[in-house]
Amino acid sequence: MEGSRRDLDVIALDIKLGLWQDTIMENILFDLSVVLVGAAVLSFLAVLLRQPVIIAYIVCGVIVGPWGMAWVENVKFLETISHLGITLLLFLAGLCLHPQKLIGLFKKTFLITLANCTGSFLIAFLFLRIGHFSMVDSVCISLALMFSSTILVVKLLPTTRLHQEKMGAMCISVLILQDLLAVAVLAFVRCLSLPGQVFINFGILVIKLIIFLAILVLIERFVLRKIMYHIERLHEALFILGLAWCFGIASISNHMGLFYETGAFLAGIVMARHKISFFISERLKPLRDFFLVLFFFSLGAKLNIFMVKRILVPALVLAAIFVVVKPWLFKKLFVVSGEEKPFAKEIGFRLGQLSEFSILIAILALQLGHISKAASQMIQLVTIFTFVASSYIVVYKYPTPIGTSEKLIRD
Repeated sequence: MEGSRRDLDVIALDIKLGLWQDTIMENILFDLSVVLVGAAVLSFLAVLLRQPVIIAYIVCGVIVGPWGMAWVENVKFLETISHLGITLLLFLAGLCLHPQKLIGLFKKTFLITLANCTGSFLIAFLFLRIGHFSMVDSVCISLALMFSSTILVVKLLPTTRLHQEKMGAMCISVLILQDLLAVAVLAFVRCLSLPGQVFINFGILVIKLIIFLAILVLIERFVLRKIMYHIERLHEALFILGLAWCFGIASISNHMGLFYETGAFLAGIVMARHKISFFISERLKPLRDFFLVLFFFSLGAKLNIFMVKRILVPALVLAAIFVVVKPWLFKKLFVVSGEEKPFAKEIGFRLGQLSEFSILIAILALQLGHISKAASQMIQLVTIFTFVASSYIVVYKYPTPIGTSEKLIRD
């Protein structure tokens, strides 16, 4: 009798768990439906009104997110999924350039990148100190606001032309150097939670990074290349192999404390040495774009309207400063390096926003207790404002896949 009752309890528990799982799945599917329908409607309106579609995705997050109509409940889950898009994007950025060509470009852009990051840091730090932010908040916010957006710049670059030409190569070179520096800042922020061991732990991470990259080069040369040779005629298998290499290496990197993004980026650089890399890159772009819709949606959904009111004016002012000064500084630096003024001006505007890494740094610093909620929200708000402004400038002035006129649309 007791055994039968226990069996009935187990069955009842299984039923409850099954119903709970079904409910969760239904909620997630409903949330995805709301996001995709809302993004589709708003992007259609954006095309009709000649507005950047990226703005439509962010506005969708503001409207249906928890601080708007609250139709979407699982924002955290969607945000987690959206990071697959960032991981894929950094993998594809690594695939665009052969390492030898990349090293040559680094020689050209290293000092430019370093000077622009330093200038951005000083601008933000002075502004925040004048605005009476604490020293710790000022330093963390300024570190977060040094970089340009890999997601936005690559998204707005024509893939069939500029990626293979000078403009695309220069942009990606600067972005890669900034991404590496951003990873270093993320590691530094994480090490701040270990007082007295900051530089030791940071040094250990750098050593891990060098060893990890060396091992990846060996695996690509003696293992991955042979696998690709045997399946290069099977497009579906190559597609799966590309995904497996990207996310497998990203997971290993994260377990080593080097973050998913770092691993994906290095995996792309290593695979770029193979001639099949361009094919894999083209096949993965639609998948990347789907996840990036969720990323831009989550940006809008995370905006806390009540907290934004308190920091709206300083965030707008700081964003305006970056939108004006950052492209100007890039332009001056590229002109000094020997580039023509029109080229320097365009690359300045393409790189004239803040980065998704700014948001990652803000979230990590808040989770570790290094900055206040207001400081974290400040970083996110300034980043979003620069995303919006930069999108408008590029789609109205330069060739892009989502241009607002026929003469500017370039696939």
